[in-house]
Amino acid sequence: MEAMKTAAIIQARTGSTRLPNKIFLELAEKPLIAHVVDRLKVSKLIDDTIIATTTNKNDDSIEKWAKDNMVSYFRGSEENVLKRYYDCAKKHDADIVVRITADDPFKDANLIDEAISLLINEELDFVCNNNPATFPEGLDVEVLTFKALEKSKKKADSDFEKEHVTQYIHKNINEFKVQNIANDVNLSFHRWTIDTKEDLNYTQAIYNELYNEDRIFTPQDIYKLLKNKPEISLINNTVKRSEMYK
Repeated sequence: MEAMKTAAIIQARTGSTRLPNKIFLELAEKPLIAHVVDRLKVSKLIDDTIIATTTNKNDDSIEKWAKDNMVSYFRGSEENVLKRYYDCAKKHDADIVVRITADDPFKDANLIDEAISLLINEELDFVCNNNPATFPEGLDVEVLTFKALEKSKKKADSDFEKEHVTQYIHKNINEFKVQNIANDVNLSFHRWTIDTKEDLNYTQAIYNELYNEDRIFTPQDIYKLLKNKPEISLINNTVKRSEMYK
């Protein structure tokens, strides 16, 4: 059987309304996007990491960063993110796609690899850990086959489904072979994504404590830190959460 190529596609743009240019905000003297890429590098099953940004001139800075740091990049539709993913995956001959958002600074390669293995071994179309959500918001994993991505692109008709890459699958679960990974304990009350200044302050507090250039810190390291310093959890605990995590 021919080996399948797995690509992590990071959707990234500079035009965030609440926190403009957030992917270049600094954590431990490096931009957020650099940490997202670095955390994916320790995956044993991801073959290629691609930053998928838009054709908007404002996102020229993302292309420049990718070139300067020798990271693959792709530019596509600004509004239709599903099409951007499809076009990117097709161009890079990806058989399996890992969906990554550029504002999640704590992605866990072990959890991603678990999802990829499950997809391959069980011959599934889609594996996630957020339906229902039991992991922290921002530790989401969504892995899908190129065929499932192609089907979604052809059949999605609402703006919402086109803006959110996997929503067609989530809304039409009976059309796909799907499995959700559940956490042993429901920790979805944690907010590990960056949308607001409070989220940034929270993330910086954790990076200040745990970041080490020689070792990627894990979710277990964060849980331990929050147990020892519970005041950190208060920094962003009033930020409005995604509907999925309420």
